[in-house]
Amino acid sequence: MLRVAVPNKGSLSEPASRMLREAGYRQRSHARELVLQDPLNDTEFFFLRPRDIATYVGTGQLDVGVTGRDLLLDSGVAAREIMPLGFGQSTFRFATRPGVATTEKDFDSLRIATSYPGLVRAHLERLGVAAEVVRLDGAVETSVRLGVADVIADVVETGSTLRQAGLELVGEPILQSEAVLVQRDGADATPAIEQLERRLNGVIVASAYVIFDYDVRTDLLDAACLLTPGIESPTVSPLRDPEWVAVRALVRRVETNPVMDQLYELGARGILVTDIHACRL
Repeated sequence: MLRVAVPNKGSLSEPASRMLREAGYRQRSHARELVLQDPLNDTEFFFLRPRDIATYVGTGQLDVGVTGRDLLLDSGVAAREIMPLGFGQSTFRFATRPGVATTEKDFDSLRIATSYPGLVRAHLERLGVAAEVVRLDGAVETSVRLGVADVIADVVETGSTLRQAGLELVGEPILQSEAVLVQRDGADATPAIEQLERRLNGVIVASAYVIFDYDVRTDLLDAACLLTPGIESPTVSPLRDPEWVAVRALVRRVETNPVMDQLYELGARGILVTDIHACRL
């Protein structure tokens, strides 16, 4: 039986469960369920704190898990990322008051507050910077104002919270994080894990593409196929009128309306766009 760790709460919880559900796995109906059996897929799900998932997987108690790349690297356990999942993106950066530091090299002997001490220490070691790391749980923006730290290292989205605290970004991003599927270092990829990866990848691709169906005159077919090349090649089917054909192809979701406009201007008609729920490519 495949044993999978899923975030019990936090920003990764709902997207992870939704993705697994779309991949054909049973998911819990209420937040009180901490263990869930999925007999149809011979899988057991354990709903855990996101920060603990890498530890359970790294020690071999569970086969795979969904957690953040930042949490995986901060844990320091013997687990590795086997595939990114395309949600929960975040940027991890340093920030401080204006005039305190202009580069990361200026952090020598300063105090850096963070909720990710393992990740920050490893980054500072790579830079050759000797700074004191102060571990805090939760928001760290006020630590500079309260005199606990000189610099913070935290997840940055828009930067508005930092500006409100009188802080500015310093240096390059420490890490670009997102939700990832993790496995114990050295563990073999079993058929069940490979199937899980294929299903999750199918959901990722399905969310990135739509199906285009349209009719176009045969003399315009080559130009239309340049607009909708598909994955390998578009599907072209004859119509009753020999001067027209029907075309079906995958198109990136973000390109939907521009491609529709270009096809219509070319002369294509009956342009239909359909969502994809799952696929294998």
